[in-house]
Amino acid sequence: MDMKRLLALAGLVALSACSGPGGTGAPAGGVKFDTSLPMSEFMAHVVDPAAQVFWRGAGVELTEGGEKDLSPVDEAGWEALVTAASTVAEAGNALQLQGRALAPEAEWNRFAQEMTARALDARKAADSRDKQAVFDTGGRLYETCVACHAKYVIGPPATAKPLPDFPADVPAPK
Repeated sequence: MDMKRLLALAGLVALSACSGPGGTGAPAGGVKFDTSLPMSEFMAHVVDPAAQVFWRGAGVELTEGGEKDLSPVDEAGWEALVTAASTVAEAGNALQLQGRALAPEAEWNRFAQEMTARALDARKAADSRDKQAVFDTGGRLYETCVACHAKYVIGPPATAKPLPDFPADVPAPK
């Protein structure tokens, strides 16, 4: 996913998660959210691509030639991580919208809130250009995703994996 598409996606997620007066989460003035997009589609087209961009910009990859640092090498790469983490954070908010939360809702919302909190930590690490913090916060975000997926499996249980493989169209940040 290129940077322009990721930025557009982040904007759409942010708009979908806008709250009413005082930040209560209640729709203002008759605003109605359309949450009919199936959860598997929301995850596949919003959460997963953004999380994958973030995770691809952290740590090292072991190759035949040795270790390859996956950290961004320029401002655009770091901004891609900031955008990706921001998108995941707002997706956590959108997961709590009425009509989207899965039962039991209290547990679902706890996972979504934890995802948002950890994604905001990841965003702060990327904004600080701190390679180790990006790696550490990315790991904590991954732990939240795996824990949620263990409870709320998306797709048939016999074939579902905790998280998808890296999509081929999500380039590593530069």
